[in-house]
Amino acid sequence: METVLAILLAGGAGERLAPLTRDTAKPAVCFGGVYRIIDFTLSNCINSDLRRIFILTQYKSLDLIRHIRDGWNILSPELGEFIETIPPMKRLRDDWYLGTADAVFQNSQSIAAEQPDLTLILYADHIYKMNYREMVDWHNLHHADITIATIQVAPQEAVHFGIAEIDREHRVVGFEEKPRHGNPARSVFNPETVSASMGIYVFNTGVLLRLLQEDAQNPASSHDFGKDVIPGALEKARVIAYDFQDINDKQARYWRDVGTIDAFYEANMDLVAVTPEFNLYDRHWPIRTRMVQAPPAKFVFAQEGRRMGVAVDSIVAAGCIVSGGRVVRSVLSTGVRVNSYCEVEYSILMPNVKIGRNSRIRRAIIDTGVEIPESTVIGYDEEEDRARGYTITDSGIVVVSGGQPEDRRQESGDRSQESEAANVTASSIG
Repeated sequence: METVLAILLAGGAGERLAPLTRDTAKPAVCFGGVYRIIDFTLSNCINSDLRRIFILTQYKSLDLIRHIRDGWNILSPELGEFIETIPPMKRLRDDWYLGTADAVFQNSQSIAAEQPDLTLILYADHIYKMNYREMVDWHNLHHADITIATIQVAPQEAVHFGIAEIDREHRVVGFEEKPRHGNPARSVFNPETVSASMGIYVFNTGVLLRLLQEDAQNPASSHDFGKDVIPGALEKARVIAYDFQDINDKQARYWRDVGTIDAFYEANMDLVAVTPEFNLYDRHWPIRTRMVQAPPAKFVFAQEGRRMGVAVDSIVAAGCIVSGGRVVRSVLSTGVRVNSYCEVEYSILMPNVKIGRNSRIRRAIIDTGVEIPESTVIGYDEEEDRARGYTITDSGIVVVSGGQPEDRRQESGDRSQESEAANVTASSIG
């Protein structure tokens, strides 16, 4: 794998995951209590013995860059190993990244400087486990110019994916991005399914740089791998499909694009199941992250006559305190505080959230650092939640972020009170 360069695309704006991406890039959004979304792809790289990694950033990247700096500084530059975050540098044109292919094209000089035989293109916002070494071996075995990782999905799901038409020798003979005509090409291996692209590509580096140069000179292109580069390469290069081999150690193959609030919520809720589909506890394929220094989780108030702090069927990260509240089937991230007489059910509490006394929270995502006032009810009355300015998904998940109108009014009131207090203090001193 020392001849392979991995490039993680981490620059998307993440509009579909708003408001969780209001202040941070999608790959940096917290997931599963202690992780960031990008940790899963990075862990796959390290577990696959990939040691040269570029991360291409763009929107709201500071939090992501700090996470990589503080949590992934684990390789040896002396051995030619690195995890490098690269913002847009406008080397080749005076534009930000115009698409996934353009992001890689604008870093052609950095790729060429590393002189890799193969370049592995990955998205940094998917949740899955995969040994990239097996895909690279498949690529070499079939003398491919390009190899696309595919997964079998139901035909009705085709509108969400790029769909590959594959012959019996695994060669890709057709590719259609998100077909909406209702008749996508069926998989030659299982006629009940279609072969969907996972957004994972292995390129011979010379082929990649040539195709990107051609794409950059095409004024009709949207400069996207799935829409432009891959379909355009079918007649110019040998494109092979690699059927996804899941090493998640579960019966069903697991790959999730958590690009929407509902998908993000469901993937988190899977983790608190008695037998989750995604296995976080596999020591043979560990998922690593930047571990925050925090004390152990704590559950208090078990005295007779007072309700104890309890969490059942839940993930509770370090630094959490459940103080006389009750938590059921929820994910509590680092530093969360649930105060007395609270009910938190089927919810995701992001880092440093505080739930005030007597509050009831159900089927909600509370964003990082949000403080819920005492006696607040969320997730029980949709009209009331909408009136407060909360985001509500089609499936009824309520998202409370630090940018809600109610929070801004509260902050304004707090500043007014602080100003009055300062005036009183100044008068007293005077």
